[in-house]
Amino acid sequence: MSKALFEHKKKEEDESWLLTYADFITLLMGFFVMMFSISKVDPVKLEQVQSSIAKDIAKKDVLQPIQLLKDDLKDAAQSLGVEDTMGVMTDDRGIVLEFAAQAFYAAGTADIKPEAEVVLKRVASLLNAERYQAFQIEVEGHTDDVPIATPQFPSNWELSAARSTIVVRYFIGGGVVPARLRATGFADVAPKVPNRDMNGNPLPANQAINRRITVHIMPRSATTIAK
Repeated sequence: MSKALFEHKKKEEDESWLLTYADFITLLMGFFVMMFSISKVDPVKLEQVQSSIAKDIAKKDVLQPIQLLKDDLKDAAQSLGVEDTMGVMTDDRGIVLEFAAQAFYAAGTADIKPEAEVVLKRVASLLNAERYQAFQIEVEGHTDDVPIATPQFPSNWELSAARSTIVVRYFIGGGVVPARLRATGFADVAPKVPNRDMNGNPLPANQAINRRITVHIMPRSATTIAK
C-alpha cells in the first residue's frame, strides 16, 4: 500500500467520529428543548416539540391528539355554521372553546336554545371519542357586570354557575364520563375586555363579548402538573 493511500484512509477514519458527534448534539438539543417545554407546562408546545424531534431524529410521524382535536372541533363549527359563536383556540393548557352566551341562552336564564343543543351534542360526541379519552374538560361560565336579582338567580354568580353546569350536563348526556368534567361560575370577575369606559358608562359590545362559556380541554397529565 502506498504511503499516500494509507494517509488518505487514516484521514477518513479520523473524521468518522463527526457523524456520531453530530447525532449526539442533535439528541442533546432535543432533550433540552423538551425539558424547557415541560418546565413551562405547555402541552401544546410539548406536543409540537415531540413531533418535531420524532420527525428529525426518528424519521417518523407522532400522533398529535391536541392538534387533531382542535382540527375536529374547527371542522364541526364550520359544518354547523357556528364559527361566529363557537371559537376554537389554544392556550398554555390545551384547547379553549368559547361559546357566545347570547347564541346559547335566553337573556338572564340558563336555558339552552334549541339550535345550541345541536352544537353541544356534536362537541360531546367528539370529546367522547376513544382517542380523546385522556382529555380533562373544565367548563367556565362568565357574565357581564350588569346585576341580576331574580328568585332563581340572586346574582351573576348563580347565573354563571348554572350556565356552566348545564353544559356539563349536556356533555354527560352525550356519554362523557363525569370524572373528566368540572363546572365553575366566574360571574363578571374575569372579563375578556372592559365592561365600562373610563367614566363608568357601559360598553354594550364589550359586555356581549364577556357573556360567554369557556371550555378548557387539556391532557390529564397537564392538569395534574398545573395543579
